[in-house]
Amino acid sequence: MFEAHFQTFEDPEAGVALSARLSAFREELARRKLTGFVVPRADQQQNEYVPPSEERLAWLTGFTGSAGLAIVLAREAALFVDGRYTLQAAKQVDGKAWTIEPLVDPPPESWLGTQLVSGDRLGFDPWLHTSSAAERLVTACAKAGAELVALDSNPVDSVWAERPPAPLGPVAIQPLQFAGETEADKLGRIRLEVDKLGAEALVLSDPHAVAWTFNIRGADVAHTPLPLSYALVPRDGRPTVFIDSRKLSNVTRDHLEQSADVEEPEALTARLTELGQAGAAIALDNATAADALSRLITAAGGKPLRGGDPVSLLKASKNATEIEGTRTAHRRDAVALARFLAWVDHEALSGRLTEIDAVEALETFRRETGALKDVSFPTIAGTGPNGAIVHYRVTRKSNRRIARGDLLLIDSGAQYQDGTTDVTRTIAIGEPTAEMRDRFTRVLRGHIAIARAMFPDGASGAQLDTLARQFLWQAGLDFEHGTGHGVGSYLSVHEGPARISKLGSAALKRGMILSNEPGYYKTDSYGIRIENLELVVGLDIAGAEKPMNGFETLTLAPIDRRLIDLYMLSADELSWLNDYHARVRHEVRPHLDEATKSWLEHATAPLSL
Repeated sequence: MFEAHFQTFEDPEAGVALSARLSAFREELARRKLTGFVVPRADQQQNEYVPPSEERLAWLTGFTGSAGLAIVLAREAALFVDGRYTLQAAKQVDGKAWTIEPLVDPPPESWLGTQLVSGDRLGFDPWLHTSSAAERLVTACAKAGAELVALDSNPVDSVWAERPPAPLGPVAIQPLQFAGETEADKLGRIRLEVDKLGAEALVLSDPHAVAWTFNIRGADVAHTPLPLSYALVPRDGRPTVFIDSRKLSNVTRDHLEQSADVEEPEALTARLTELGQAGAAIALDNATAADALSRLITAAGGKPLRGGDPVSLLKASKNATEIEGTRTAHRRDAVALARFLAWVDHEALSGRLTEIDAVEALETFRRETGALKDVSFPTIAGTGPNGAIVHYRVTRKSNRRIARGDLLLIDSGAQYQDGTTDVTRTIAIGEPTAEMRDRFTRVLRGHIAIARAMFPDGASGAQLDTLARQFLWQAGLDFEHGTGHGVGSYLSVHEGPARISKLGSAALKRGMILSNEPGYYKTDSYGIRIENLELVVGLDIAGAEKPMNGFETLTLAPIDRRLIDLYMLSADELSWLNDYHARVRHEVRPHLDEATKSWLEHATAPLSL
C-alpha cells in the first residue's frame, strides 16, 4: 500500500551477540591496563544524529536512543539515559549485563564515585567528549583517588570488527533564494563576534555552523542535511573549511573556494598547532568542540577560549527569506498532514492498520508533495501503550495494531529545502475515555498558553516553561521532557541554543523557531502530545514600556476535537482554538481533493459551549 524510503523498521541487535561484545570489550580494557572506559553516544562533533561508523553505544549495548552514555568497569556496567528513554532502554538492553541509571539527576559521575577505588585507571576518548564533560570525569576520578586516562585510540573500535566506513555524502549548495544571506555577509558578522571574544580565530566544530556559514548542505547523517566538516575563521584573513574532498564536486568546490580555502580534515590539527605555537587565543564552542582540540591548542602553547559558539545565535535568528521559506514549507506540509489525518480517520476503525502502516502512509503523503528531501527524524507512531514511550520507534517486532479505544500519538517532521517541519498530533481511535479527554485538554491548555504567551524581548525559555505545565500540575501530573526546542532552516530539527524548558537559559530572540509540545504519558496505557512550531515575533502593545515578543504559529494541522472537554476551556482558549482551526481551513483547504476538503471542514468546524 505505502512504502517508507527514509525509515526502516528492523529490530536492533540484542542478546548473545551483545553479551559477547561486552566480554570482548572488557578483555581489550584489561589488555590496555584500564579499569574501565566511558562510551558516550557521540561523534567528534556531538551531533544528535551520527553516521553508522560512530554508533559505538548502540553497537555495545543495544540502546539506540539519541542521548546516553555507558561506563564499563571490570565487574559492573551501567547505561545512563534521561527520562525520555527509560522505558526504551529497559526494552533494548540486557538487564543481566547492564544496570540502567539516570543521566542527569544524579549524573554518571555520582555513580563513578561509588564504584572507583584508589589506583583505578578510567579511560576515555578525548575526541568524543567536550572539555566540560572531561573535567567532570577528572573530578570524579580525583575524589576516588583514580586516574582519568586520555587514549589515542578508542578501544570500542579495536573490537568492532565490522565497523562501517566514515560517510562520504555529496555536498550541495544551499542557494541564496533559500539562504537569504551571502557567505561574505555571514563571515563579516562572524568576524565581529571573533573580535568581541578577543580571539585570533574561531573553530567551527559544529557542522551545522559550517553548513550555515558557507551555504552548503550534505548527506553524511540520516535526517539532517549535514556535511561533516570543520572550519577555522580567523579574525583577519581568509577562513578554511576542512572537509573530505571526495564529498565535493567541481561545482561545490568552486562555491566554497569563493570564500574559503579548502583542506582535508586532518589538516586542522596542523593548523591549530601552528596557531598555538604562535601563542594565539582560539575560540572553541563549549557544546561541540572535542576536548582533544583544547588539549592540542594548550600543548602547542596557545590559549583555548571556551564558550558559546557565536554562530549558533546568528543561525537561530532566521532572516526574512528563511522565515518566508519555512512558512511555505509548513503550508506544503499541512496538505500532506491533512491527507494523512483524513486517511487515518477513514481506515483506523477497521482494525487493520498498524503503526508501521501509519509511518509509511505519512511519509508517502509527504513524498507526493514532490519536494521532500528526507524526514527530519524517524517518525514516532505509538498506539495505546506504545504512545507512552516518549521517543518510541516502531520496529517489526514492536509493531502494534491500531485498535478501537486507542490513542494514536504521531510525531513526525519533514526536510524541505525551504524549511524544516516538526508536528505531533494525538488521534482518538473511536470513543476516548473521560480520563483521556481530561488529560488531553490539560495538555491543550498548556499548549495554548505557550502559543498565546507575551514576553519581554530577551526572556528565556525557562521563564515560559511553567505555562505549559500549569494545568497538569493542578491535577498532580507532569511530563518528563522539555516543552520546546529550537528548529533549523533545512538543518537540524533540534537546534540550539534556545529552548523552552526549565534548563532553557538562552534568550528568545525574534526570528527564532521553537516547538511547543507539552504532553502526558500514562505508562502502559497511552500517550498524549500536541506540537506546533512557533516563530518568535515582535508585538505592538499599546503603552508597553519595553519591547515585547510573542509567537506566530507555523504548523497548520487540525487538533482532534473529539478529545477536548469543552467545559474545561476558558472563553479565550476556545476562541484561540476556533481561530486556529479557521486559519488551517483557510490556508489548507484550497490545495485538497474534494473528499479531504470535506473531512477538513468537519475536523476544523467551530466549537461552542
